[in-house]
Amino acid sequence: MRIILLGPPGAGKGTQAKFISEKFGIPHISTGDIFMRNITEGTELGKKAKSFIDQGLLVPDEVTIDLVMNRLDQADVEEGYLLDGFPRTAYQGEVLCRMIRKGGQVLDAALLIDVPSSYIRERMPGRRICRFCGASYHLQFNPPEEVGLCDHCGHELAERRDDHAEAVEERLKVYEEQTMPLIEFFEKKKLLLRIDGTKEIEAVTREIFEKLSTLENHE
Repeated sequence: MRIILLGPPGAGKGTQAKFISEKFGIPHISTGDIFMRNITEGTELGKKAKSFIDQGLLVPDEVTIDLVMNRLDQADVEEGYLLDGFPRTAYQGEVLCRMIRKGGQVLDAALLIDVPSSYIRERMPGRRICRFCGASYHLQFNPPEEVGLCDHCGHELAERRDDHAEAVEERLKVYEEQTMPLIEFFEKKKLLLRIDGTKEIEAVTREIFEKLSTLENHE
């Protein structure tokens, strides 16, 4: 099963990605992780990406696409994957679909965790992250067992810089400008599955599993 995960910042994609990956036995591929791994390992593509990041510039499409496609060529994704953070634009979506077809494969779904902007503005200030292991929490919807500490490694939780009000507005603006056309692109291809992301975490997970299981049964 090959799935693209979409949704605005703060929609809970990271939390649901873990559940989906475990349920369907497919790797969760985050573009942020791809960038970090290539930069840390000093690959040629990693060096190219870093040169733009260090200047505060967006990494160009061609570099981002090459990084993602290199990852999708690895053996662990032969049976499927959950792609998170790519594509971000309709152009990237077109390229990805073309490359998947070229490889004789099929994209099963573009899964959209749909949450209105007003809800995101209320939700974002409650998010916390463990800078040591990367685990994410929410003070109201997904709190840690012990206040302020990560359940997994015990390190202190922190608020993300990009969860501050001004940063949230900018991220929502970018999402609306770039990703909304991508959503329309997948909708026209009849690949879009909308999930109500305003529900409790368990209810969102249940709806996702139900819709993806239907696709799995049709294979």
